[in-house]
Amino acid sequence: GETQALALATLAPIEEAQMIDAYGGGEQSKRFILHYNFPPFSVGETGRTGAPGRREIGHGALAERSLEPVVPSENDFRYAIRISSEIMESNGSTSMASVCGGMLALMDAGVPVKTPVAGISIGLVTEYGEDRQLQRYELLTDIIGSEDHFGDMDFKLCGTDAGITGYQLDLKLPGISHKIIAEAILRAKEARTKILEVMRGALDKPRPELSKYAPRIETIKINPEKIGALIGPGGKTIKGIVAETGAEINIEDDGSVHIYATSGESMARAKEIIGGMTREIEIGQTYQGRVVSVKEFGAFVEVFPGKDGLVHISELADFRVKRTEDVAKVGDMIWVKCIGIDDKGRVKLSRKAALKERAEAETGQAAAAE
Repeated sequence: GETQALALATLAPIEEAQMIDAYGGGEQSKRFILHYNFPPFSVGETGRTGAPGRREIGHGALAERSLEPVVPSENDFRYAIRISSEIMESNGSTSMASVCGGMLALMDAGVPVKTPVAGISIGLVTEYGEDRQLQRYELLTDIIGSEDHFGDMDFKLCGTDAGITGYQLDLKLPGISHKIIAEAILRAKEARTKILEVMRGALDKPRPELSKYAPRIETIKINPEKIGALIGPGGKTIKGIVAETGAEINIEDDGSVHIYATSGESMARAKEIIGGMTREIEIGQTYQGRVVSVKEFGAFVEVFPGKDGLVHISELADFRVKRTEDVAKVGDMIWVKCIGIDDKGRVKLSRKAALKERAEAETGQAAAAE
């Protein structure tokens, strides 16, 4: 209990992944990051905290690379993931505490990791004779600070039940035999299995749902030709959707629209608006729309946002209509059926046909119930 780490997991849209200045080539961004912080108070000291040192960067890199193999791919989980390991108290093996704590933080956040990972440090003390030949040795499991300081080895191994995901070997000796390494790996396997059992006792699998504080992400596909209409002149349309719904929206060239929202209501509203703007009115389909304009010759009904059509006065009802306002007023929600689209793209709608179709459907359901 003398080594303690507070591990925090944060999820964000994939667009917030860490950007990398890859001057020599390689990856341009990192979507999985682990930051390791070792404040002076963790070892009973005082001091200034500033930029991470070489030790913190190294420990963070080991923990990050040990967890990364079980993190779901970008296609399966479109989030940028950051783990922050804050060392509260240290008496050795803080990097392994970061691995175990980071793993539990991921699972608690609802990240669908492939399988749990744990880590352990194996130490070594040796005795050499006057001829400089190894007389005897002892392996130490889960070494503390003094064992690390006076010992000859710090062998950090991380992995799952099935195998190793990361390791680091620090030696104060010119070298060690394969026999000792093999024993250390087996010792680490036994200890790792025990740690995984304890971790599963606290949390045996990832939470079935993401934390309520994590942004929700959904992807919908639209016709790439509709991207311009969705963005609008100078981005006016897409900015309006963001302002109205509070969701973040990112559009790719292939027509993939990624929606990020912090609530179900925000997500549903954004999907509704985008779906309405990018859907096409189809001949023969029935829709519920809003009357947006009334003329002497009929009413204009908005079926989807920005998509409307004309219901001619002769198509408003199955009886003679003298005045359009007698049947449809601005703001009314009415059922209409698309009966045609001319060569200029103008949509012809019929309330009469929609009411007839719905009446026939209700009659059929009633007959089936009897």
